[in-house]
Amino acid sequence: MPHHPNVITPAGTPLNQRTVGELVAERPGRSRVFQSFAIDFCCQGGLTLEAACAKKGVALESVVEQLEAEANSPAAPTTNPAELPPHELAAYIEEKHHGFLKQELPRIHAMSHRVAQVHGPHTPSLVEVFQVFCGLAEEMVEHMQKEEAVIFPAIAAMSRGEAGIGSLDAPLTCLIHEHEATGQALARLRELTNAYQPPVEACNTYRALFAGLADLEEDMQRHIHLENSVLFPAGERLAATAA
Repeated sequence: MPHHPNVITPAGTPLNQRTVGELVAERPGRSRVFQSFAIDFCCQGGLTLEAACAKKGVALESVVEQLEAEANSPAAPTTNPAELPPHELAAYIEEKHHGFLKQELPRIHAMSHRVAQVHGPHTPSLVEVFQVFCGLAEEMVEHMQKEEAVIFPAIAAMSRGEAGIGSLDAPLTCLIHEHEATGQALARLRELTNAYQPPVEACNTYRALFAGLADLEEDMQRHIHLENSVLFPAGERLAATAA
């Protein structure tokens, strides 16, 4: 079996014993609650709510209270990409999330390079921001190419009832490990930037860089969540059925 960070709990499982990944898949608006507590619902989506709270040192009762408030919010989203059939979800991820990265990675690269050059001599952490971002961007470009060339077409074909390519265990395990590395890089960027809070004297490019990195983290969390918790498990089920 492939290494997979997400577990779908049986029907009737108490909220605190359900995984954070499935909670967001069920209701995407919950992602805002988890983000407010800095709980990772993508790469650590297999943790139960109770375990995730313990890991972050936050009160389970506080998180449950916010989740219940979100459930009663009239601003809850009316569409949920996790409910799309696999071939449509793959297309959605490629258009929305891959499209976002293809647009944003070059822009953030240019800003991070400029800020590192200008401010790095007296703020060395900005040089590391540039280095960590470059590694992340290079890996994500290669990662997206693999998904778009092999994995997404294979899952889409099986979803439409066409012939599969055999087991997806090995390639999905590889992609999930790469997601974990991405999560570590994003965590390091958050640490280096003081949670994307620029100093008061920061110039406009400095501020735009930190804002761009914050948007990148938020989009990547949703992106990885949809793949780890929804699309990849669907691909595994389709491949098993076709075998």
